[in-house]
Amino acid sequence: MAKSSTITLEVCVDSVDSAINALKGGADRLEICANLGVGGGTTPSLGLVKCIENVCDELGKDADLVVMIRPRIGDFVYSANEVLAMKADIEEFAGCRRVKGVVFGALTPTGTVDVEVTRSLASLSGDRGLQVCFHRAFDMLEDQEQALRDLSCVPGITRILTSGGSPQAPSAITVLKNLCVLRSTLTTDSFRMQLMPGSGLNASTLPDILRVLLPLGVRDVHLSGGAWRSGRAQFQKENMGMGAGGKHDWDVWTTAEEKVHAARAICDSLWEENCG
Repeated sequence: MAKSSTITLEVCVDSVDSAINALKGGADRLEICANLGVGGGTTPSLGLVKCIENVCDELGKDADLVVMIRPRIGDFVYSANEVLAMKADIEEFAGCRRVKGVVFGALTPTGTVDVEVTRSLASLSGDRGLQVCFHRAFDMLEDQEQALRDLSCVPGITRILTSGGSPQAPSAITVLKNLCVLRSTLTTDSFRMQLMPGSGLNASTLPDILRVLLPLGVRDVHLSGGAWRSGRAQFQKENMGMGAGGKHDWDVWTTAEEKVHAARAICDSLWEENCG
């Protein structure tokens, strides 16, 4: 797909319908997950990834695909068996023809980056020709600047997805700015990763954050463009649910084409304003 700007718009999706909407809205990259509406996303099925590859073909879209590697919801402290499962998933997705990368994060029980596990997963991914994004496990750490230094010692990491340690990135612009400045000082050969802001980004919030971060080298942004929509079940058994909890038990999390399209337009406009 010929990009209309050099800001890469990444959209996370957990269904074929959401992937179609994101692609039609102008997404450059899809992060494919499962269970986005519950627990923040987990590893998707191989079947979903292959179906989205076919959708890209049918729509004539050359978007990059990256895949979440997270074996369960909950914390990011993984057992040895869970790490083995993550490695097996990386091996599986590396065989998909359109998958360009994987997305994961691993922490220690004391709240630091698990450098050993991260290095092992990144090494395997690199051996299979895959990009690596360290996801928002980064935002669960007390000291993000130290985490950035720790990750600078791990070869092969392409991006860090972060909201600046806050629930939403627009409320942490100063933190994100400081992280970008620190990133620029870490110039080892193994450290070429980019910071990618995400969470709370949409057409309304992108201008403020991009005006600050574009001059500091940010070239990727991440959003879902999603919301709950009513499901197709006409009969909904009383006091029974489908796992989302509360009023969304029977709803489906879905990316909206118009939200992605609006974000795409803002990215293009801000690029012309600041870097064109």
